Amino acid sequence: MVEVKVDWSKCNGDSICVDVCPVSVFEMQDVEGYEGKKSVVVNNDACIVCRACEVQCPTQAIVVTE
Repeated sequence: MVEVKVDWSKCNGDSICVDVCPVSVFEMQDVEGYEGKKSVVVNNDACIVCRACEVQCPTQAIVVTE
């Protein structure tokens, strides 16, 4: 089972993950306790483990595990 996690304390809200994900796993949303929009996993089951989000995230806030 694939699990995609975002560390909101590291996420800078640049939405690169949203742009590079071919299957729309992420959405930018307001997250309680954090300033600005953060990447939120909204479609974990669609993940095809291409790891584009992990590679492109400049703050290394995303981890994909199998």
